[in-house]
Amino acid sequence: MEALTFFPTDLEELAEHFGAFTAKVPLRPITTEPEYANAVRALNALLDSPDSSEGGPLAGLLVALGKFIGDYEDANHHWDELPPNVMLRELTAMNGVTQAQLPEVGSQGVVSEVLRGKRELIRKHIEAVSKRFHVSPAIFFPNV
Repeated sequence: MEALTFFPTDLEELAEHFGAFTAKVPLRPITTEPEYANAVRALNALLDSPDSSEGGPLAGLLVALGKFIGDYEDANHHWDELPPNVMLRELTAMNGVTQAQLPEVGSQGVVSEVLRGKRELIRKHIEAVSKRFHVSPAIFFPNV
């Protein structure tokens, strides 16, 4: 395999593109909730992209971003302690989803009751929401 060589102009161009890219997708340890929310949104978009499948051009980005997100969550979030309604509220906030955009759970009124803890999520809701947000259904069962 031939080694890659960069000339100064190539590095300048690479730095410019990398700077624009990392303004949207943090490729460094995540230190704030806004960075975390942006990283989660970017990860969700990558998960939906065929380019991030194994061997795809974005596969390494998916792995790196997942590692940074995981490290931040381990240090700052205690998901296993959240009740299901709070977990759903966190997922919707991180992904910029409104109550009206959760037909998997029901009407806006039903979603509101679930988010306030007045109504429980049922298995069908948990399966659909887990798939939509690319998370394990286990996160809706605290301390299990």
